[in-house]
Amino acid sequence: MDFTFTEEQQAAVEAAQAVFSAVTPDSTPSPALTHGPVADDFDRPLWHTLANADLLGLPIAPEHNGAGLDPLALCLVLRESAKVLARVPLLESYAAAHTLQRHATDDLRAEILPRITTGDLVVTTASHGRTGHDPAELAVTARQDGTTWTLDGTHTTVPWAPTADRILLPAHTPDGHTLLALVPRDRTGLTLHDQTSTNGERHAEVRLDSVRTDARETLTDPAAWNTLRDLLTTGTCALALGLGERVLTMTSDYTGKREQFGFPLATFQAVAVQAADRFIDLRAMEATLWQAAWRLTTGASGPLPPTGDIAVAKIWASEGVRRVVQTAQHLHGGFGADTDYPLHRYHAWAKQLELSLGPAAAHEEALGELLAAHPLS
Repeated sequence: MDFTFTEEQQAAVEAAQAVFSAVTPDSTPSPALTHGPVADDFDRPLWHTLANADLLGLPIAPEHNGAGLDPLALCLVLRESAKVLARVPLLESYAAAHTLQRHATDDLRAEILPRITTGDLVVTTASHGRTGHDPAELAVTARQDGTTWTLDGTHTTVPWAPTADRILLPAHTPDGHTLLALVPRDRTGLTLHDQTSTNGERHAEVRLDSVRTDARETLTDPAAWNTLRDLLTTGTCALALGLGERVLTMTSDYTGKREQFGFPLATFQAVAVQAADRFIDLRAMEATLWQAAWRLTTGASGPLPPTGDIAVAKIWASEGVRRVVQTAQHLHGGFGADTDYPLHRYHAWAKQLELSLGPAAAHEEALGELLAAHPLS
């Protein structure tokens, strides 16, 4: 394998860095203090800036005004967004666009994808796929009636749902398959009930009561759900990596300047060893992330299906981002808990990402099942 990034991927990173360099990380108090969401909407000005920089259309083919880039490029940009806690539905939009590009009808692609590229249409998704046994597959049922489908059930904690235009959600069919339906937020029978995420963003419980979708807006290929779930999960690992890298940089800067007994904290062995351990965590998170993204991009064969590499990336991201932030708060001392200092917001976002990925033990169990089904020679 070759993890050297292409010129197109590097150009996407440079464009993202130019946009996010002007973003000040969110410093709004966490929901535990505000007793509600930090804002009613995501960062619309930043969203339009991303659109003007042609960054929203990265996974969309050139015929729909996109760049036609791969999951590796998307993860590179997501990593940059997490460093500044960008309050935009970039992960969900990328995953939805990538899935629609691969599995939607020509008519639906022509209608939806150019509007995603310009930022005029915001699409979110109803699941981040925590484990190989994701309950989201069974949360909503789909019954076919001729050329239409009827959806019933509830998806909980759907990110950005109150302000997105459409929701791409999985539904379980009677024959045991999982389809995806692209449902407008104002569709008859669809109701939203506000929820607040751990990092203070507006989520929603999405209830579907006999919501009807036509064949054009329904992706019945079982592979579509796998495409969506794999990119959402790998993208979440990219967010965890970017956040962790920024937090370790903050910790290095602080311990290099803060003095005790006349010496910088960074010169004490106990501090240096803890920082070194977290650096190792980040390098493991990075290596496993690019392995998973590379498998998704190339479709290359391996001893396990791509879900095996994604499971390994999940394990490192879920555990690693938690350890990085905990160490940062410990080494910052009182500043680690000061709500006037941005580290507490990084902690809230890290916890949200950890919860989105699910516990490492569940991923280890899923990986064990994969190894049992695909014995290594």
